[in-house]
Amino acid sequence: MEMTLRWYGKEFDTVTLEQIRQIPGVKGVITTLYDTKPGEVWSRERIKAMKDEVEAAGLKVAGIESVNVHEDIKLGKPSRDQLIDNYIETLKNLGEEDIHMVCYNFMPVFDWTRTELARKRADGSTVLAYTQEAVDALVPEEMFNSISSDTNGSIMPGWEPDRLAHVKELFEEYKDITDEDLFENLKYFLERIMPVCDKYDINMAIHPDDPAWPVFGLPRIIINKENIHRMMKMVDNPHNGVTFCSGSYGTNLENDLPDMIRSLKGRIHFAHVRNLKFNSPTDFEEAAHLSSDGSFDMYEIVKALYDIGFTGPIRPDHGRMIWGEKAMPGYGLYDRALGATYINGLWEAIEKSHERGV
Repeated sequence: MEMTLRWYGKEFDTVTLEQIRQIPGVKGVITTLYDTKPGEVWSRERIKAMKDEVEAAGLKVAGIESVNVHEDIKLGKPSRDQLIDNYIETLKNLGEEDIHMVCYNFMPVFDWTRTELARKRADGSTVLAYTQEAVDALVPEEMFNSISSDTNGSIMPGWEPDRLAHVKELFEEYKDITDEDLFENLKYFLERIMPVCDKYDINMAIHPDDPAWPVFGLPRIIINKENIHRMMKMVDNPHNGVTFCSGSYGTNLENDLPDMIRSLKGRIHFAHVRNLKFNSPTDFEEAAHLSSDGSFDMYEIVKALYDIGFTGPIRPDHGRMIWGEKAMPGYGLYDRALGATYINGLWEAIEKSHERGV
């Protein structure tokens, strides 16, 4: 595996490349052109400039998260063909700059949902959290207002102002869209982009829906083992794979995370490894990566990745806000650096145990 950290670019991220370079074992970043909008073509010049900046800091671009998919593609509107053509052009430009992994999602309206961005834990840290009861008490257009005071001045991924300005209209457009419709529109998108992925060896790694159940009545399809395998079979191409995010799939306690990983050998192109602490099946909060701080057995998750021969980029995911840091919720330096070193430690122990036959 290749340890990385997500980085939003110097104009948007409080964490610097120089700081990332000093985290033991971190060799690359997962980054993006954060100021682009869904449907825009990423020029080769901008991609190269981003790549040059990262490499000048002694790191590499290990992948992109995300090239966002326009809502019209998810909805299957007539405009989707031109938007997919633009997406293909972006993939071509990434491939020509030797970037070969793209994380994306197919979630309607919201990329992820949390009801708190700064829940205070017993240790004094603050974390992202979710309660179904809070969601049930809200109308969708009030969602951002309920958490906006806790963003620390950041533009949250998936909650960009231009998207939120059209929440009512989007919900109206999705009111008759079923899971089957969304699967069909995803199939159409994947069939269109696979030829350029084959040409440039680009692994498309779909991110799971978060949380892994319908929110506000919107369809959610990338939520469990059955649906992931359906997605891969309907466009059976090795470049059509997944981002295995333990925190997103893990929101549903019925998902057996190590078993899911083992069932996806060869098709996990990217991994997000993080822990959650459940207070009830519908009330969870982000935890430190350490197993004992949350509800997941992180050893078993990492061991499953090792057992299937996973060699792709991996990153710690949402971190706590600790030691007085002010940053984009979930994306500060300190706790993610602790997470990276913890995951590296688990991997080393598993690897050496295997080599020594222990």
